[in-house]
Amino acid sequence: MAENERDRRIQDMGTLKALAHPLRMRLYRALTLAGTATASQLAEQVDEAVSLASYHLRKLAEHGLIEEAEPGSGDGRERWWRPASDGVRIRDEDFRDAPEQIAAHTAASRLFFAQRSDMYLRFLDERPHWGEQWAPGAVSSEAVLRLTPTELAELTGEMLALVRRYDELGRAAEAAGDAAGRENVAVHTYAFPFRT
Repeated sequence: MAENERDRRIQDMGTLKALAHPLRMRLYRALTLAGTATASQLAEQVDEAVSLASYHLRKLAEHGLIEEAEPGSGDGRERWWRPASDGVRIRDEDFRDAPEQIAAHTAASRLFFAQRSDMYLRFLDERPHWGEQWAPGAVSSEAVLRLTPTELAELTGEMLALVRRYDELGRAAEAAGDAAGRENVAVHTYAFPFRT
């Protein structure tokens, strides 16, 4: 499975721990959606104090996850931020050499899952307000397959490539001025072996 060059691969404990903080992950996600934003704008989105958001944004920047951006609108006194890459990749193989690495990776994975789960639960609560045009595409499904490790890796690669293709399609359309009807869409995929 080829690594997407636009995504940053996190391979060190310091960066993993920096991202695996609940507020930092929420700020990172909000900044990814905004493209560029100030601490004030992000603090409002995550319902936290500006000083606290600013502190955590600086911590993300220390680890190269975000970087300063050209000032947007405003008086120029406030610092603007942007993600340093399109996304991040965290691989199990980079955090299995020692018990503390395994524990940190597991804790981070649990946090990311909990936040994704919260997003989906919020959608379920709000689903009636999205309207019938979103109903056919919004899906929750489960498929139980019998695969080898190699086949699972191939399936994952193909699914990620498909998601990336639609991401590029949406970005290109927006860049061309076609923003009508577009919303943020989360695609959460979990593929893992299990035994009954």
